[in-house]
Amino acid sequence: METRQPDNPGVIIRPPRLFLGALALGLILDYFKPAPWLPNTVQFPLGLALIAGGIALMGLAIGRFKAAGTNVPTPLPATALVEDGIYGHSRNPIYLAMTLIFGGIAVAANSLWLLLLLPVVLAVMRYGVIAREERYLAGKFGEPYRAYKARVRRWI
Repeated sequence: METRQPDNPGVIIRPPRLFLGALALGLILDYFKPAPWLPNTVQFPLGLALIAGGIALMGLAIGRFKAAGTNVPTPLPATALVEDGIYGHSRNPIYLAMTLIFGGIAVAANSLWLLLLLPVVLAVMRYGVIAREERYLAGKFGEPYRAYKARVRRWI
């Protein structure tokens, strides 16, 4: 009997859930043991700029996926290899956008806890999400994906 592999990367956690879970944990820690790290004069303008940049980047990245007719959520199959637009500069602009938004919230909230959780989130993203997606895309799209991977950086 043939065992069929699912047509998705099999990530360990969906990225929005990872970022939201870390955000909730950081805000809970901050509530019980506040750990400010920035002067009040810069936290809001800088935090809002990071959040706005992340939202704009997210819009560009999702727009390219939709224009190519491929799925955005990681549990769904990739139906096209997107290499143009923002994807010509970063292989993971949606994850970069999530990182900017998370960092912006950390800055705006002046939460050292959130800032300290960010490297943990990025490590889980790198090894539990991105590495699996890269294996999946290489298996699904072959040489065109490997050429794209050699030409475009993972983050920026």
